[in-house]
Amino acid sequence: MSFITDPLIYYPISGILWFWHKILAFLGGLLPWVESPDSNGVIWALSVIFLVVTLRLMLFWPAARQMRFSRKMQEMQPRMKELQKRYKNDREKLTTETRKLQKAEGFNPVLGCLPMFIQIPVFLGLFHVLRSFNRMGTQFNALGMTAEETRNTGNYVFNADEVQSFLDARLFGAPLSSFMSQPVEQFQAFIQPGAVLDFERWNIILVAIPLMIVSAVTTHVNARISLSRQSPQAAANPQAKIMNQLMLWAFPVGILVTGAFWPMAILVYMVTNNLWTAGQQYLLFEKMAKEDDEAARVRREEQKALAPKVGVKPVRPGKGQNQGAASSAAAGTAAKAGGTVTVDDDETTAGAPGGGPEPGAAPAPGAKLAPGAKPAPGQRPQHPGSGKTRPAQKQSGSGKKKKKKKR
Repeated sequence: MSFITDPLIYYPISGILWFWHKILAFLGGLLPWVESPDSNGVIWALSVIFLVVTLRLMLFWPAARQMRFSRKMQEMQPRMKELQKRYKNDREKLTTETRKLQKAEGFNPVLGCLPMFIQIPVFLGLFHVLRSFNRMGTQFNALGMTAEETRNTGNYVFNADEVQSFLDARLFGAPLSSFMSQPVEQFQAFIQPGAVLDFERWNIILVAIPLMIVSAVTTHVNARISLSRQSPQAAANPQAKIMNQLMLWAFPVGILVTGAFWPMAILVYMVTNNLWTAGQQYLLFEKMAKEDDEAARVRREEQKALAPKVGVKPVRPGKGQNQGAASSAAAGTAAKAGGTVTVDDDETTAGAPGGGPEPGAAPAPGAKLAPGAKPAPGQRPQHPGSGKTRPAQKQSGSGKKKKKKKR
């Protein structure tokens, strides 16, 4: 796998670290109080910090995508459970409906998981590059080199001289590549051949323990921030409960237990990475909260626009208008069929063109209705027998001929 990981992961990561070390060493050389900037422990620690910041900036969009994926998955969880309950005996139908729901919500599981698969190899590669400055022993895939071989072997982009400057760097008296449980014989890699050790194990412990505690605390805080946004339905899931407890307690305790085997540069990386994660979560959660507030405001404005204004009666189709139109239409149909049309002494309720209101028009106030029709507001009811009926006009010509033939 080295033919894949070397050009795609290890060399780019070591190149970014090399770039920041060169920049910071040059700036440190301009300061009179900085001694030996190439092998200065603070400058190397800052190079590791800027390496983490650079990688996290490059992975910011995938991380944001991952957070939105997790949030969308929590929102869809109740509807997914409803589909599972409805189609529990029909796997094919469940798969079809699940895909429909995901398509309607714009949810793509493959794209949502992709950011996580991008981040994992990057951070493993970062761990490997920092660990590879000291290849003595066999822990963490070290090559079991001697102290002399370690100091004279390059580390990807870094040549042998640059590796020596990293091994000679001290952070508050402790080498950046050292760790608390490291055997004493491996300390020879941090000094020139034949030189006397300028540090002891307690120097490593005094620097490593505070970094371990800060890393564990920030891991716990990040887990609390993440879980505070979890929906109650998702938190009630038994598997989610187990994972939540692991994130809150097992992972921080694991850092305290295994931190004794981590090189100092890795602990610097862990602290920087956790602090960045805390700030990133705060920024993205605040942004998503504002988006939710804006969406809720738009929905309220839409509902307010559809609601009737204060003091204005809602306009709805009146029953009298509908019935008046229906009676006019019925009168016109009866006239065409040769039936009778009920009229009043003064004016007709439905008549020929020019003899009364047009079909479908509302009756005028004070007008009379045909028997059985419901009066509209302002119209006198029609009493039985008060109206006159007359047969519809017969057609001239053809009607007489038909009547003679019947005789």
